[in-house]
Amino acid sequence: MPSSLHELLVDLLRSSPALVADLLALTDADLPAHDEAVLSAADLSDVLPAEYRADTVVVLRAAGVPVYAVVGEVQRGRDDDKPFTWPAYLAGARARWRCPAAVLVLCPDRAVAAWAARPIELDLLGSTVRPRVLGPSEIPVLLDAAEAAAKPELAVLSAVAHGADPTRRRVIDVAVGALADLDPDRRLTYLGTIFAGLAGTLARAHLEDLMNSTVANSELVQMLEARGRAEGEARGRAEGEARGRAESILAFLAARAVPMSAEARERVLACTDLADLDRWIRRAAVVANAEELFASA
Repeated sequence: MPSSLHELLVDLLRSSPALVADLLALTDADLPAHDEAVLSAADLSDVLPAEYRADTVVVLRAAGVPVYAVVGEVQRGRDDDKPFTWPAYLAGARARWRCPAAVLVLCPDRAVAAWAARPIELDLLGSTVRPRVLGPSEIPVLLDAAEAAAKPELAVLSAVAHGADPTRRRVIDVAVGALADLDPDRRLTYLGTIFAGLAGTLARAHLEDLMNSTVANSELVQMLEARGRAEGEARGRAEGEARGRAESILAFLAARAVPMSAEARERVLACTDLADLDRWIRRAAVVANAEELFASA
């Protein structure tokens, strides 16, 4: 599964094409009427040189006809190449789908968002391109549980954007609750996105406390055990469930960006004792490093 926050956020955009349209609407873009949002190949090499590959591309369509192409980019830091590549993405998307296009830039950092929002000068005649930028200020503080459940990806982004603010800590609880009905792999990835987005903040401790609470931890254990059982059944052998649980533990630790030595990884994968694996699953939400999984008691 993806490990860095950039990869996790890109995966979030790709997993829900409709989210891209929702995010673009938050920038006050005047979207045309459409009945579907479709993930497209992010490779624009048929109209641009081969090295031009965006993070994601979503095409809005009406009755099967493209009406708006959205190039989605995740930007965590300043990159002096982007003022040159973003206009190319825009032109490439417009040429491929023969419709209006936009570059939507998702920035978890306010300063980076301010940088990305600057007009890009194309010539000396006043022609400019202005990316549509979503920084923390543009992402809503999602506190309504029903709305969060209906839009879990937006709830995840809300938690990443606002969870570090002590006055908005409930946004984390709402986001975690919104993931309850998702399939185990998707839920694991989204939890990992929240963990990665809150790295190094007091909000990370709040999230870990939440995941270690009786109810939340029970749900987490059930999720990882269900993932392990499913992988075990797919393997079709006696040790399959143990292997599945072991890989679920590793996936969750990777999602939380928990440091793991090669020795610790091998120990988890080599374990066939379901009782040990269950104990490690319960610790996976709170350990600071993989070696803490194996502590006695």
